[in-house]
Amino acid sequence: MSTTNPAYFTAFENIAMSRTESGVLTVRFHTGDGPATFTGRLHTDFPRALHEIGEDRDNKVLILTGTGDRFMTDIDGASLGDITKPVQWDRTLGEGRRVMQRLADLEMPIVAAVNGPASVHSEYVLLADIVVAADTTVFSDFPHLTFGIVPGDGIHIVWEEAIGLNRARYLTLTHGSFTAEEAERWGAVAEVHPLDKVLSRAEEHAENLAARPQLLTRYLAVTLRQRVSRRMAEGLQVGMALEGLTAADLAYQS
Repeated sequence: MSTTNPAYFTAFENIAMSRTESGVLTVRFHTGDGPATFTGRLHTDFPRALHEIGEDRDNKVLILTGTGDRFMTDIDGASLGDITKPVQWDRTLGEGRRVMQRLADLEMPIVAAVNGPASVHSEYVLLADIVVAADTTVFSDFPHLTFGIVPGDGIHIVWEEAIGLNRARYLTLTHGSFTAEEAERWGAVAEVHPLDKVLSRAEEHAENLAARPQLLTRYLAVTLRQRVSRRMAEGLQVGMALEGLTAADLAYQS
């Protein structure tokens, strides 16, 4: 393993990266080193970061987490551009499709350390192979129905896979939420701990995985995510196209 950090570690404004000698890469979303606000910049940067992460063989396991007492709860809608315009939505669709497909196809185990409420892009962490959540965590989807658009950017697939079809439909249609304890009971979360224990527990899982032969862990990740990878390839483009139609319709609503 290289003794110096690669350039991409510091290339993305709202994504902090660090790696242990054993190859555990921690990716932490943040805004000014505080809790992350989702922005157009992050929407653009995350798929690019995932490409770099996936190409770097020194990364053996990925930990995905947020900053402070929440995973992600805020979004700067204006920074995403005018999503009612097809040219802007084409860019949004491309970035959204790449981030979810690259997460699903990442050739290393993913451990999520969910450090509190996840009401923006909870699909990022619920797609992980091992999900460790704080007991303060509440999963929801704030932006889509609030903005008046279909949640077609991958959350519709991940929620179905994580908590079951009927439950996902019910919670989506009613703009509902579910706690970490409920998610654990439903099989979407592996473990629930106090907030101050979440990251260390995720690190423990990640280090145990990194100690195994790399080909074993790489191919375990590929094998265990075949179904979700296939579902992303089949359903994400259509979902985002329908999301784009509802976004375009916003311009015509009084």
